[in-house]
Amino acid sequence: MGVMQRNRVNVVGAPDGRVVMLAHGFGCDQNMWRLVVPRLAPRYRLVLFDYVGAGGSDLSAWSEERYSSLEGYARDVVEICEELDLRDVAFVGHSVSSMVGVLAARAAPRRISSLVLITPSPCYIDKGEYRGGFSAEDIDELLQSLDSNYLGWSSAMAPVIMGNPDRPELGEELTASFCATDPTMARVFAQTTFLSDNRDDLAEVDLPTLVVDCANDAIAPPQVGAFVHASIAGSRQVTLDASGHCPQLSVPDATADAILDFLDHER
Repeated sequence: MGVMQRNRVNVVGAPDGRVVMLAHGFGCDQNMWRLVVPRLAPRYRLVLFDYVGAGGSDLSAWSEERYSSLEGYARDVVEICEELDLRDVAFVGHSVSSMVGVLAARAAPRRISSLVLITPSPCYIDKGEYRGGFSAEDIDELLQSLDSNYLGWSSAMAPVIMGNPDRPELGEELTASFCATDPTMARVFAQTTFLSDNRDDLAEVDLPTLVVDCANDAIAPPQVGAFVHASIAGSRQVTLDASGHCPQLSVPDATADAILDFLDHER
């Protein structure tokens, strides 16, 4: 099976527009961008896809060896760029895909030319003076809970990640997305996500970069967004007046505005 089918790649929007690649986070798929796409599509050529193991991807292409590191997911991104011969790509990554984008841009500098990092975290665990939002014990407990009862973990964690208790339909959507993911593949992706430490990779980023975070986010609190911004020379930061870890669903217009303003003024 080719890359296009493997990652269920969809290309929409302005055929002659600059390429914007939209990359989903853990437990999600490309459907999570549906509220932002109509704002971007009139001007940009949008490339959407599912990582292997997510959504409508080819599950037979999954291997624990490849997807036990973020470099494996970055290879998916690079191979899609190569398959479509994409150049001058603005990569928009949500959550863990922010760090996937950093790695992919380093691996394919002639293809990816700017980064939009939405609710990014280079390291979820508190280490020394760095505050990632979780202790090592917190992450161990989270992963053990996921391993022992994935569906129960999904039902409990999705509303916390979404962070909008007054809009339960958002948490329900994320729960359904989590529950549709194969538990074995989800466990590996979760370990890869929550145990990765990409802080040192940020200093190597030399592309125009936008950091988008939310004022209240239980997964990537404000100090994490500030750290990412401070670590990437010349980056811009936009803090949305929003709660939760998925602003493309909770405040799609504000998220789209931040992306469009960055792309308009990037050059």
